[in-house]
Amino acid sequence: MHKTFGKKLKELRQEKGLRQVDLSVTMSVSKTTICQWETSKQEPCLEDLVKLARFFKVSADYLLDLEDEFGNKIL
Repeated sequence: MHKTFGKKLKELRQEKGLRQVDLSVTMSVSKTTICQWETSKQEPCLEDLVKLARFFKVSADYLLDLEDEFGNKIL
């Protein structure tokens, strides 16, 4: 089953023990923006997507559900 970007982001954030406000400070965006990303009401711009991937040490493809957690491409 494929996970949405928002679900993956929330999962990664929770694995690090971060609150939405903690991630918002790191990303220099509002807590509301983090909430909207996690609920799929808004998508991050390319620059923020790259920042998220680097912060969580995952690929942008993983965040976008184009590959699994092992780096295998999802077709």
